[in-house]
Amino acid sequence: MAAAAAVLVAAALLGAGGGDDADWVRLPSKCEVCKYVALELKSAFEETGKTKEVIDTKYGFLDGKGSPVKYTQSDIRLIEVTENICKRLLDYNLHKERSGSNRFAKGMSETFETLHNLVHKGVKVVMDIPYELWNETSAEVADLKKQCDVLVEEYEDVIEDWYRHHQQEDLSQFLCADHVLKGKDASCLAEKWTGKKGDLASVGEKQSKKKSGKKKKKARQEQSEGANSLPAMGETLEESGIQEKASLAHSPADEL
Repeated sequence: MAAAAAVLVAAALLGAGGGDDADWVRLPSKCEVCKYVALELKSAFEETGKTKEVIDTKYGFLDGKGSPVKYTQSDIRLIEVTENICKRLLDYNLHKERSGSNRFAKGMSETFETLHNLVHKGVKVVMDIPYELWNETSAEVADLKKQCDVLVEEYEDVIEDWYRHHQQEDLSQFLCADHVLKGKDASCLAEKWTGKKGDLASVGEKQSKKKSGKKKKKARQEQSEGANSLPAMGETLEESGIQEKASLAHSPADEL
């Protein structure tokens, strides 16, 4: 009974009942690809935009010409971000319980989290996919990365133009709506995932942000407490009759 129930649960969670292969594997649309490429580009530029590093552009020039330039305004930053941007999409997973473009998100999906919990409880879950492959990159995410490689190469000049002249404009609008998807379906750009109670992926993302904030706050508190405790420690030492080690004045007679 338990095994049969597990099979039914797996089928219900994954929507296997009555679906064909076309429903099972639905590759990302161009809108979905551009949406997440733009999202990761924005995130990568934010991450690399916090440094105050200055690059000496004279290096490598025989005539010694050139002047220092901020890393945040350099070609190096643009190249590093665009070269690695598509690899970031491999951190995504397919969340089949979500609709539209929101099916792509970081963190384990609610469906597979439930199935993993069943296995850990000793319930036999029978699926077409072997347990060892549950956490492997899905066909949809692999195609998301593949299409990203093509898009970034094809619209390299548009990304560079935004970087140099239009950073005040929203990158999703500039890259996707105004160029990649111009005259095509761009409805997925407006789809937002608000999350829901118990959504494990959303909880995971929020917790990672909270942990980062808490660590910084804790470090500041420890520094403050450490500074405030110094006088108190000195008072305690005096009250107990213990003094700090100091050089003692002595004479040759004392040594005798």
